[in-house]
Amino acid sequence: MDATPAAHLVGRISALLRALSGVNEAGAGTAELARATSLPRPTVHRLLASLAEEGFVDRDRRSGRWFLGPELYLLGGVAGIRYDITRHARESVHRLAALTGESAFFSARRGDETVCLLREDGDFPIRSFVLYEGARFPLGVVSAGLAALSFLDDTEIDAYLASRDLVDRWGPAHAPDAVRERIAQTRIDGYAVNPGLVVEGSWGMAAAVFDHAGQPAWALTVTGVETRFRAERRPELGALLLREAHALGRTLKTGAGARR
Repeated sequence: MDATPAAHLVGRISALLRALSGVNEAGAGTAELARATSLPRPTVHRLLASLAEEGFVDRDRRSGRWFLGPELYLLGGVAGIRYDITRHARESVHRLAALTGESAFFSARRGDETVCLLREDGDFPIRSFVLYEGARFPLGVVSAGLAALSFLDDTEIDAYLASRDLVDRWGPAHAPDAVRERIAQTRIDGYAVNPGLVVEGSWGMAAAVFDHAGQPAWALTVTGVETRFRAERRPELGALLLREAHALGRTLKTGAGARR
């Protein structure tokens, strides 16, 4: 059954807002958003102009770049009363950053993506900036996305890998067979490892956090430079991630996560 015109419009607007959320710090031009959403440039401009009138997006007059607007900030504050789980995760992120010296993160799974919600840097002076608050990645890309994907049912994994082309954007290391190999290893270890597959030399490790239904709904991550993730250290980092993930999962099942 074909989608109604209203549903089609909502889908286009949602795609635009999600694309903007991933680049909101620097903003994006109309042509960039058209490429990111696979929508015609005139359509993108028309939708953005309408959204700007309502305050959902904003445009810098000098650069012409688009940003998420103040109305979304206000709506997000209201929605946060019901859905904000970062207050529960903040302590886990802080402990991971303090104990490892690396950058620590909390991400949420949203459909076929993970969205980074929290970041805290440890005291090691060299950082990885692949992840940042608001960054979105497909499942199977970056360690948080791999951790979430690995603990879905096999039928869900097969359907996802059959429907998504990760190679075109993320390279041959994200071909289905290669992703499946990493899924198998993640299930053995309990945590996921991204050995510099998104940005060379920038490593990440993540553990899934499960909701009350036993689904991988969130992930805790630590990232840093390759020399900080040598084989002899990875089990220690993995154990820390799993400990925090298990503790946070128990908290979320009885707190905000139970209302997810």
